[in-house]
Amino acid sequence: MSRLDSFIRRMTAQRDILNHVCVEVAKTEGPVIELGLGNGRTFNHLRERLPGRRIVAFDRKLAAHASSIPDADNLVLGEIRETASTFVGIEAALVHADIGTGYEDRDAVTLTWLPDLSARLLRPGGIAVSGLPLEHPQLQQLPPPPSVPADRYFIYRRV
Repeated sequence: MSRLDSFIRRMTAQRDILNHVCVEVAKTEGPVIELGLGNGRTFNHLRERLPGRRIVAFDRKLAAHASSIPDADNLVLGEIRETASTFVGIEAALVHADIGTGYEDRDAVTLTWLPDLSARLLRPGGIAVSGLPLEHPQLQQLPPPPSVPADRYFIYRRV
């Protein structure tokens, strides 16, 4: 599969899963945490799907399109592992993490801290969505919607 086709599959899976979980997230109290603002596409999408919901976005540096930048109170720049750790206990309704690199060695390092951080940011019953698998005893994997191939993008509930 070409890298372009792989990217399109990942973006389609991300959109379909976020649309799927936003129905439940809309009924759950708590902010949304966006780990990896990037270009801001997902932030923009979540802002449309969850109007009025606080969305706190984290990234190493600002690279988002001007139309997709959170206000200063909800944008946290720096090493995500460190900056997001200061938000543990926020009781998020949703944590979305799209910080995989596609390099197995780099993603293996991220997976040493991302599952635990995601679980600690969520409220019980909250949802985590990630491009990387989040194996953690407090995160129960949920099936993706039918349009998303298994192991393309992941959904979890905090137990």
